[in-house]
Amino acid sequence: MSDALARPTDAGAAGPPKPNAVVAVLALAGIVVSLMQTLVIPIVPELPRLLDASASNTAWAVTATLLAAAVATPVVGRLGDMFGKRKMLLVSIVLLVSGSVVCALADSLVPMVVGRALQGLAAAVVPLGISIMRDVMPAERLAGSTALMSASLGVGGALGLPAAAFIADNWDWHILFWTSAVLGALSFLLVMTVIPESKVRTGGRFDLLGSLGLSAGLVSLLLTVSKGADWGWTSATTLGLGTAAVAILLAWGFYELRAKQPLVDLRTTARPQVLFTNLASIALGFSMFAMSLVLPQLLQLPEQTGYGLGKSMLTVGLVLAPQGLVMMAMSAVSAGITKAKGPKVTLMIGALIVAAGYSLNIVLMSEVWHLILVSCVIGGGVGFTYGAMPALIMGAVPESETAAANSLNTLMRSLGTSFASAIAGVILAQMTTDFGGYALPSENGFKVVMAIGAGAALLAFLLASFIPKRRAATEVPASEGPAERAELPETAKA
Repeated sequence: MSDALARPTDAGAAGPPKPNAVVAVLALAGIVVSLMQTLVIPIVPELPRLLDASASNTAWAVTATLLAAAVATPVVGRLGDMFGKRKMLLVSIVLLVSGSVVCALADSLVPMVVGRALQGLAAAVVPLGISIMRDVMPAERLAGSTALMSASLGVGGALGLPAAAFIADNWDWHILFWTSAVLGALSFLLVMTVIPESKVRTGGRFDLLGSLGLSAGLVSLLLTVSKGADWGWTSATTLGLGTAAVAILLAWGFYELRAKQPLVDLRTTARPQVLFTNLASIALGFSMFAMSLVLPQLLQLPEQTGYGLGKSMLTVGLVLAPQGLVMMAMSAVSAGITKAKGPKVTLMIGALIVAAGYSLNIVLMSEVWHLILVSCVIGGGVGFTYGAMPALIMGAVPESETAAANSLNTLMRSLGTSFASAIAGVILAQMTTDFGGYALPSENGFKVVMAIGAGAALLAFLLASFIPKRRAATEVPASEGPAERAELPETAKA
């Protein structure tokens, strides 16, 4: 009996996968997940009235998604490596649909928070999709495909905001979540039909203790960062959770280094290419959030402040929408530079473009077209960096660890975003101006946040400069697949 007959497969489609269809379906899944992140933004100010709860309690509709995503991303990535990336991709989409339906039926706080947490558990879709591409795509298509998949996060967020604002302004807010459920169900059917299951698996036993330890540490850390301003940075709750986060994560690291089948292979993570890529990802995640915080506020603050533009949420969405299109366009350019010069160069170029965009925003912030220009410049830089980071990670880890490594990199960006939210929140709360008896963030406060965003992007550039150059053929691990070898010169391949 031939190997093909003896070894069963659970591929989703008969015959070999079609590269264009694989890319389209996985990118759509990524866009749907990123839409989930932005759907709630237009209704956040209205949630206390809609759910009959206090503003501090309704904030958990956002915080629950953040916490669930942080916990799920590394765990689901590891499960994908062990038991099948397509399986875990489908599970993630089912969780997204389930959470969307719960939110669509919610009229009170508890089901809304539960639904948003279920939606957050789907956050691993993008790193899983990138990992599937490594396993099933032709080597020559990998750079462009992963860049487009990475860009889907920004594309969905940018295009989802105006759509969500339009729906919220004209129809019942529950339709936002019914829309998310329908798009998620469509993605599920397409993945079932088009995406094959990868045969690259690690097997073994799942590190349950390691996953519980990492989850506890991350939840403590993110609660400290995201709720510290509300609780007070010197309160017993904040200090206690912060101390617990440090202690738990240190104990978790000690345990993982001794585990036979760890959740996260910390020795692989300590390789210079992986380590400095992840550190740069934290800095870039920090930098990217500054734009998401500053530009909407500048657009919505009253014109009477002298620097606000007095626009609606729908206008905010329309101003930020071109950024997503630029990110998608830059993914192809990013892939070309990666093929010619390597992903390290692409990452460094992207970081410089992001820094230039924030520097531009410091001097151009008084007209709508100024902010469109700034968002497009920053979006272009993000498109470069999002395409380069998965390539750097996949070039340094075995195929059997791809999903876990990509998921950890995604988590690093999320941590950077959380730190940015906390620090920018403190700055804007301290640098205020009086407007009719209300304290509003001052123009200088926004400029300081933008300067910090530029500095974070430059830090990412510096960290990326420590990433080793592409390795010679003699340094390619035996566990690497054809996709990595295809990037080597022909003489090295020989």
